[in-house]
Amino acid sequence: MNKKNLLKEKIEHIDISKIDSVKIIDSMEKMSFSARDLARATKIFEKMVADKDCVVVLSLAGSTSAGGCMKIYADMIKYNMVDVVVSTGASIVDMDFFEALGYNHYIGTPFINDQELRKAYVDRIYDTFIDEEELQYCDKAIKEIADYLKSGVFSSREFILEMGKYLTKKSEKKESLVELAYKYNVPIFCPAFSDSSAGFGLVMHQIENPDKHVSIDSVKDFRELTKIKMDAKQSGILIIGGGTPKNFIQDTVVCAEVLGKDVPMHKYAVQLTVADPRDGACSSSTLKEAGSWGKVNDAYEQMVFAEATTVLPLMASYVYKKGAWKKRKRKELSKMF
Repeated sequence: MNKKNLLKEKIEHIDISKIDSVKIIDSMEKMSFSARDLARATKIFEKMVADKDCVVVLSLAGSTSAGGCMKIYADMIKYNMVDVVVSTGASIVDMDFFEALGYNHYIGTPFINDQELRKAYVDRIYDTFIDEEELQYCDKAIKEIADYLKSGVFSSREFILEMGKYLTKKSEKKESLVELAYKYNVPIFCPAFSDSSAGFGLVMHQIENPDKHVSIDSVKDFRELTKIKMDAKQSGILIIGGGTPKNFIQDTVVCAEVLGKDVPMHKYAVQLTVADPRDGACSSSTLKEAGSWGKVNDAYEQMVFAEATTVLPLMASYVYKKGAWKKRKRKELSKMF
């Protein structure tokens, strides 16, 4: 077992422009169980995109980017389907930014000796492999960005904007989510930014620069994201997984209320998850439950209990093929800061 043999077959990211799911989603609308849920969720996502007053937020958690959905998220920006991204640090840094630097994720297997993988310096994400040495190069790229910035406190959005700027000169793979977000002024927020390759890079940066260094302020993230919600006429959220990003975007409604600003609940909400709602966890709390907190209107909300890589390509392809995004004006919300 050696690294060369383990890292042979690259993960191929699905291209929604090359598939057409319109007929299957329309057919699912007349079915039952999760098929009907998916059809309704897809139509709600289409409504978000078609609503000219709606700010569409993509909430992203989990490892679907590494698992083959990376291009879907980038294309949602390219084709003007989303206006804001709220994500875990891993999805943005360890996966998207990582591949933009020229590295790859590889087809692997969960049926393997993980201690042997460790000896080969290969990390495993269920059935996906990644080169740990290349991840450390990613850490160093984050440090490089921090080193040339003026010392001070940044929101994750501000730092990720600098990552996008960096990629315009250093990317080996064009049209990553981070670079496209920079190009189209789509803000990306990572409320737990240090829980990723970014954290390692920033620790190295701070150790070398103990008196003057870059720090990330998650409260500033929350304030900026709440400003977006307060300025929006309507909002819709497409949630992949759950966790901190899901709660972060939903809490903007409550934060606005605390600040004395009367804003509407999120008008549209869709969540794709495999989490069980019975344990009361954030990842699995239903969108209907969020209504009790004043976060989500229940007129256009839909939970889909399915693993996202199996249903997201169908949903995104449907909205792409239906073409409502062609009539949207880009909101370029990064410009408000």
